[in-house]
Amino acid sequence: MSHSKVRTRIAPSPTGPLHIGTARSALFNFVYARKCGGAFILRIEDTDVERSEARYEDEVKAALEWLGLTWDEFYRQSERTDLYEQRLRKLEGDGAIYWCPHTMEELGAERAHQSEAKAPPIHQCEFRDSGKPVKGAGVLRFKNNREGEIVFRDAIRGEIRTRSDSIGDFSVAKDFRTPLYNFAVVIDDADMKISHVIRGEDHISNTPKQLLLQSALEFEPPAYAHLPLVLGPDRSKLSKRHGPTSLLEYREQGYLPEALINFMALLGWHPPGDTDVFALDDLIRDFGLERVGKAGAIFDIEKLNWLNREYIRRRAPEKLAQDLTFFASQWADAIDADSERWERVVALVRERLTTLASISDAARWAWEIPDYDPELLRWKGEEERADVYRHLTAVREKLSALDDWNSSSIEAALRPYAEAEGRGAVLWPLRVALSGEKNSPGPFELAYVLGKRETLERIDHAIIHSS
Repeated sequence: MSHSKVRTRIAPSPTGPLHIGTARSALFNFVYARKCGGAFILRIEDTDVERSEARYEDEVKAALEWLGLTWDEFYRQSERTDLYEQRLRKLEGDGAIYWCPHTMEELGAERAHQSEAKAPPIHQCEFRDSGKPVKGAGVLRFKNNREGEIVFRDAIRGEIRTRSDSIGDFSVAKDFRTPLYNFAVVIDDADMKISHVIRGEDHISNTPKQLLLQSALEFEPPAYAHLPLVLGPDRSKLSKRHGPTSLLEYREQGYLPEALINFMALLGWHPPGDTDVFALDDLIRDFGLERVGKAGAIFDIEKLNWLNREYIRRRAPEKLAQDLTFFASQWADAIDADSERWERVVALVRERLTTLASISDAARWAWEIPDYDPELLRWKGEEERADVYRHLTAVREKLSALDDWNSSSIEAALRPYAEAEGRGAVLWPLRVALSGEKNSPGPFELAYVLGKRETLERIDHAIIHSS
């Protein structure tokens, strides 16, 4: 390549939310540009007026911003219509494109016949050289006169060859003001001086067509790298049955952007060393197309959950408390992210969180008086109610005498009694009384976070239920 500067792009269509596969492509384009000191371009491919919606453009931008994938330049195809028309009219003048008047029904019948005959699904219009069709009818097609093979080198897959006669005369525009994908992308990549096209392998079949157009327009081709597709665990195409496919759904469910960046990088790229946990700066430093594999990348939600737990554990306490406030405020209006109590709650439950949204299950006890079946107070279901009552009463008496209220002093006050009477028999009903749950943090930590007054109130409530 003779491009003086690396310039990559991501070009989503605003016809739906940003998909995990497109986001992975955006990430690889971003880190490759940053590693090489180049530019990363966001280009909205909105020439499909009927399906494009402004809200999806906003969602694409919001998702990329959330991930920290900042773009250096921004374009919309809908604002480039004059440029497409100029190039289309040039190709028409050169005799490289022509009007094909065949209807969709006629083309469909032709494809059906070709399928039955096991022939390539191509169209070579009988009007390509006659000039008989009325201009403006049908679509504009590229006149493919190439013989032999179309060859290009893929940075991931090596040399790729395509027989020219397997392509036929492909459509390039509905009219001079409405270009189709393969034509618009060629014009955009040339005008924007894109040096590397890094995209999914589903675009490999488009590349020979784009190379033919580049040749006709005397454009220098960019370097190509086709990424492996993102597949579900069953190796089928990733879909909603495998989990959310929209990036912003992951934000709404409480995944951290750092975890998603890390996870997406592992969808096809193999990091050096023996760690799967790395920051975006590490990825930029270590990334290379030579470490991208050819095989389909398996989307493993358990791996994402594991990474998200790792990033939650590593997050600064103050930052995590702020992050969790939004999710917790959906069920507890009185939460103050800067309060000492909230920071204690976060410190206590952070090891139990898979996503930020799971704070609602992990810490609901901190703001709501627990509602539980009194039978849950019995250790392994074996303790008599009288024993539960006796242990809770003794625990209350010892805690009410405490002046210094912290986890260590609470444990010191209760441990001798628990050792004498049986740890489970004493501490299990206390933990249930404070949390109302089978699985929760330990009773000493719970009591410390709740404070002395609320701890004693919850024990009183349990005593009444156990009598």
